[in-house]
Amino acid sequence: MASAHDVAAYILRKLGPMTAMKLQKLVYYCQAWSLVWDDKPLFQEEVQAWANGPVVRELYDRHKGQYNVLSWDGDPSLLTRDERETIDGVLAFYGDKTSHWLSDLTHREPPWLEAREGLSPGERGENVISHASMMEYYSSL
Repeated sequence: MASAHDVAAYILRKLGPMTAMKLQKLVYYCQAWSLVWDDKPLFQEEVQAWANGPVVRELYDRHKGQYNVLSWDGDPSLLTRDERETIDGVLAFYGDKTSHWLSDLTHREPPWLEAREGLSPGERGENVISHASMMEYYSSL
């Protein structure tokens, strides 16, 4: 199975440099839609419901302190053809959106909202957004 790092590297090769926030949201949507379209997770790392939206901690640990991300140390060749097609589908829909637009969207969707339950706006939290909640919500769209 590919890692979130491999997905991030693929996204940056396809779209070029972007904000760390946008990269995080695109990786999240790739995971969500892989669960729906391919019936399996794209990567094994957890997605957490942070105050600014979904975040993969392992990605954050690497881009921490960077506003713009230029490239990523990952291996996109580990992605299968089906996985690349899923990512390409996500990028076709979400790729031209701004980081704030994507963040605002995640803040209106049940997977993030449910994982943030009990936390006040802006409060730090590391609750996991479950695969089940992503699958349930995005398969209903």
